[in-house]
Amino acid sequence: MDVLLTGGAGYIGSHTAVVLLEAGHRVVVLDDLSNASQESLRRVEEITGRSLTFVRGDMLDQALVERVLREHGIDAVIHFAGKKAVGESTRVPLDYYSVNVAGTLSLLRAMQATDVRTIVFSSSATVYGELAVAPYLEKMPRDAFNPYGRTKEHIEDILTDVGAADDRWRIALLRYFNPVGAHPSGRIGEDPQGIPNNLVPFIAQVAVGRREKLVVFGDDYDTPDGTCVRDYLHVMDLADGHVRAMDYLADHGGVHIWNLGTGRGHSVLEVLHSFEKAVGRPIPHEVGPRRPGDIAAFWADASQALTDLGWVATKSLDEMTADHWRWQQQNPDGFAA
Repeated sequence: MDVLLTGGAGYIGSHTAVVLLEAGHRVVVLDDLSNASQESLRRVEEITGRSLTFVRGDMLDQALVERVLREHGIDAVIHFAGKKAVGESTRVPLDYYSVNVAGTLSLLRAMQATDVRTIVFSSSATVYGELAVAPYLEKMPRDAFNPYGRTKEHIEDILTDVGAADDRWRIALLRYFNPVGAHPSGRIGEDPQGIPNNLVPFIAQVAVGRREKLVVFGDDYDTPDGTCVRDYLHVMDLADGHVRAMDYLADHGGVHIWNLGTGRGHSVLEVLHSFEKAVGRPIPHEVGPRRPGDIAAFWADASQALTDLGWVATKSLDEMTADHWRWQQQNPDGFAA
């Protein structure tokens, strides 16, 4: 298939490009590089020994998106592009609605105009909200509690309405949890700009000397060690889930929703100690006050993905942290080096 990856130069997109190319698909990446580096795509080609096509541009440019879809004979779109920092979304919500929601509308209009009606959307477990009880099931009500999560919820609604209005559409909504790790080669990985918003890249930057120490936000939660528990998922498992969802849509119309996660949680301290094992030394850290809005614990029920897609997460926490450290150790300044 000819597959368009929006935001494909980013963390999850670049790893998905590897899986697609290795499976024999042809890949076109559309990315404005506002939060990514084209170097990631050069390394994807290096890893796979196959070439891809890169187009620098913005989803809000509908004419450009239409041209890309037509010129490259695109069969399916995997939609990663969007802003993704929860904290930032509370400060600049209009930016999030403009990029995430309006950008998706532009993409869908372009797809409709070119008769491309297969899309895999990277949603988020954030849509379940603060009151959901773990493990999270796809049939649970959604109640996102920050602008980032609400943009994902709105996009899910738009895609569901599009699918209901026209049965030619084939749509997958992937609600995934906390992607970490890197390609085992260490050539591509997560390269956040500025201060990392997520735990594992922050730990990695402390370990490599870019940050002084990790602050653990609270150790008095109702969890086994008092720190927050999350479902951490290896990015290569996640990439495989996107490709399996796309393959499923080739034979199934309508709108489909799947959780992608390991089905178990790991605490902040568990992740820290696993990373220390990979590094071979202690990582400086201290306990600070709770961070507003943090939930004590959540993890996925991903049994539906197993039933429908034959997908299951295969990588352990130690594999996730070892791969993440290999990437960070080889690339202490990320792709900038």
